Amino acid sequence: MPKNLFKLDSSKKFGDQEKLGHNRWHPEIPPVATVKPGESFRVDCREWFDGAIENNDSAEDILNAPLLTVHVLSGPFHVEGVKPGDLLIVDILDVGPIPQEDEGPLAGQGWGYTGIFSTNNGGGFLTEQFPDAYKAVWDFSGQTATSRHVPGVSFTGIVHPGLMGTAPSAELLAKWNAREGALIGTDPDRVPPLALPPESEHAVLGGLDHGEWDRVGSEAARTAPPRENGGNQDIKNLTKGSRVFYPVFVDGANLSLGDLHFSQGDGEITFCGAIEMGGFVDLRVDVIKGGMETYGVSENAIFMPGNVDPQYSEWLAFSGTSVTLDGEQRYLDSHLSYQRACLHAIDYLTKFGYSPEQAYLLLGAAPIEGRLSGVVDIPNSCSTVYLPTAIFDFDVRPSASGPVQIDPGIGAPSAANQK
Repeated sequence: MPKNLFKLDSSKKFGDQEKLGHNRWHPEIPPVATVKPGESFRVDCREWFDGAIENNDSAEDILNAPLLTVHVLSGPFHVEGVKPGDLLIVDILDVGPIPQEDEGPLAGQGWGYTGIFSTNNGGGFLTEQFPDAYKAVWDFSGQTATSRHVPGVSFTGIVHPGLMGTAPSAELLAKWNAREGALIGTDPDRVPPLALPPESEHAVLGGLDHGEWDRVGSEAARTAPPRENGGNQDIKNLTKGSRVFYPVFVDGANLSLGDLHFSQGDGEITFCGAIEMGGFVDLRVDVIKGGMETYGVSENAIFMPGNVDPQYSEWLAFSGTSVTLDGEQRYLDSHLSYQRACLHAIDYLTKFGYSPEQAYLLLGAAPIEGRLSGVVDIPNSCSTVYLPTAIFDFDVRPSASGPVQIDPGIGAPSAANQK
């Protein structure tokens, strides 16, 4: 096992650990450790809410989830000799739940969770149709996930870090804040908001001198969106065996990571749509000197997917076009067409006895495939959602005999949106 450079004690909160991580992006956050190119190391990661979500049958914790505190990231890690303009190579050697802790109060100790966020506290991809908070708890058995809140399904997890990236330079950070601030300014009172501005009160800034926290926190970028540095990309195939090439903007790259997922569907559509958990990641880092210019990689990460995904051979696919629920035609709106495809899949699953919320949670957590199937045939884009049929304990395919009626069990815990 590689040396653990960021070890977490499950009995302590993230802020009380031996090494303090961070929950904002800023070039002045100092590294917690230094590694050499070619070196392998282990990193422990806490689930993104640091234990705020519990293994129970209530969704009050999702309703009141502390969004200002996320994500709790492990790092940064300084890589010797790496300079701005280089490409940082990151190999994911292994990734999984908290080792040797199969039960306990923390997500990752034999269980994880998926949440539908309420409109007034985060929202989600389908927040207009699902304004309230819901939760599903999933139990892990090896690589398999099952849930008392969404019965009748089991699937192999594609375990991966939802968030990993390098630190921005001061110039890049200023660009982020300017463009996102301009977007917020177009509709500052929107719920959910268009973007998340810097917020210093709940900022955690690692080993930075506490006298600088207010200043740096007022500049530091929130970790919710993906950006040029990688960040919160939520790519389900970024799993064991993946190789990622990150652009470098500061000396040492200052790599950070967290937000581990046991499984996820393409799009992580409920916002807290993966199966969230804490765990570990084994990494190896290397460098391509001057790689950003050599390969034209200046504002994006590129990656080679891992090779441990479950091999599903049969799918049921749902299509959607860029026409609103009210019948308004939109021009090649791929975001809308993917929403419609997801809604069609949800409506279909309710015919078997699931509630719409159970179906929505399932699409966020299970390894569905989301695709842009047509983006040129004016005026309608076409998106598709591929649902693996093997994850169901019953035949989910259409037939002349009609849909099987399953027992939906206790259902998904809910909490009403607070207006």
